[in-house]
This record gives sequence, C-alpha cells and structure tokens, in this order.
Amino acid sequence: MDETQKNHMKAYGIAYWELTQDVEVTWLLNYKGGSFMSKYHEIIEQECIIRGVSYTIIADAQSTAILSEIADPEVNMDAVKLQKAPKVAVYSPKNKQPWDDAVTLVLTYAEIPYEIVYDVEVIEGTLPLYDWLHLHHEDFTGQYGKFWANYRNASWYIENVKANEDVAHQLGFNKVSECKLAVALKIRDFTVGGGYLFSMCSAPDSYDVALAAEGVDICDMMFDGDPKDPDAQSTAILSEIADPEVNMDAI
Repeated sequence: MDETQKNHMKAYGIAYWELTQDVEVTWLLNYKGGSFMSKYHEIIEQECIIRGVSYTIIADAQSTAILSEIADPEVNMDAVKLQKAPKVAVYSPKNKQPWDDAVTLVLTYAEIPYEIVYDVEVIEGTLPLYDWLHLHHEDFTGQYGKFWANYRNASWYIENVKANEDVAHQLGFNKVSECKLAVALKIRDFTVGGGYLFSMCSAPDSYDVALAAEGVDICDMMFDGDPKDPDAQSTAILSEIADPEVNMDAI
C-alpha cells in the first residue's frame, strides 16, 4: 500500500474480515507497497468506508493486467491467494501493560481477532487449536531479559519475577527456566506440525538459546538460586553438534 492508502493497518483487517465472509483475497506483495485484491461486493465497499480504508474499484481487464505485471520475473512482486481466516494466538503475559505489546495493539487496531495464551495454556497443549502464533518480547531462557543489572529493585521487575515463579511452580517446575524451556519445546512442536510462528525483538534469539541449552544450566544465581554450569557455553554448543538431526561434527 502506497501513500494513497489512508489506513494501512485497517486494510489488513479488511482482508481478514473478507476471509471470514468466504471471499477469496489475493495478496499483491510489493504491488504499490503491498495491496489486496478481491472480487467486488457492495458489502465489502461499505465495510471499507466504515473502517476508513481506501479502495479502488477496477475492471476485470485491469486486474488481469495487474497480475500480468506482477508475474514478470524482472519485478520483485508476487501474488498470493488467501482463502482461510487463520485463528491467531498471541503469547503474552497476563501482567503486561496494554502498551507493552505492539502485536496486540496492532491486531486490536486492525480489528483482527486473536486470543491471548501464555505458559499455562501452552503447557496444557492448546497451540494446535491455532494457525498462527505471535510471540511477545519474551526471554525463554528464564533470565527475564537480563534486566536484573539495572532494574532488580524496580517494582515491575519484582512483580514479573514473582508472577513467572508462581506460574512455573503451578505447572510443576522448580525453576522458571525449566518452565520456559518446556514452553519453547511446545512451540517447536507447534511449528513442526505446520503452525505459523512470528516472533520479534528478544523472542527469536532467546527461543533459539533456550532450545540450544536444553539440559544445561545457563542461569546464574540471581535468576534461579543456584550457579550456572561453568562450562555452559561449550556444553550447549557440543550438545547442539551432537544432535543427529544436524549436519555438524566436533573434531
């Protein structure tokens, strides 16, 4: 969508809404910065007007010309057909402030429905009920984003630690890091099973670190009450290399 679009985010909401109405939508990647195209229905036009989304009504010949332009291998564009409205889950803590999570803010504004899940729901096995999973700015290593150095005495940090410890104990784990690893493994299984995963900021890095460090204590005393494995770095690397599913070896 280029500058002619008055409300870019709500345009995504319109596309999602069309899918819920069993209308096929073609996502025109990089066409005018990214656009959506579908068959004309008066109800769609009315919905665009209600939500303040800009639109253009074109003839069939014009839509054919657009698709031909996109199909040119010399241009960096593509057309993707969307046929199903995905069920979206957002992994986000219950004690967050509304402005802490950009994902939920955007989805709410775009009027795309979603459900909040966190450690309890993930461990209980609810992820297969969803098509998409969006990750909050989470630290899956159990080190709380390493805010300890500067914010360990801040009330929000103390409350966050207590909330995570309470959930971990509720789920039968001795440490938050053990709980977060179990969550990361559930998310891994979700993606292996065909689920779509979107993560941002610290989530992708800490997720990979947590999986790579499985079976190794990488958390120091201030995070879980006992020292970390002094050989944690090398042990985690060797554990990853020893995985028969990867094409690596140590000499």
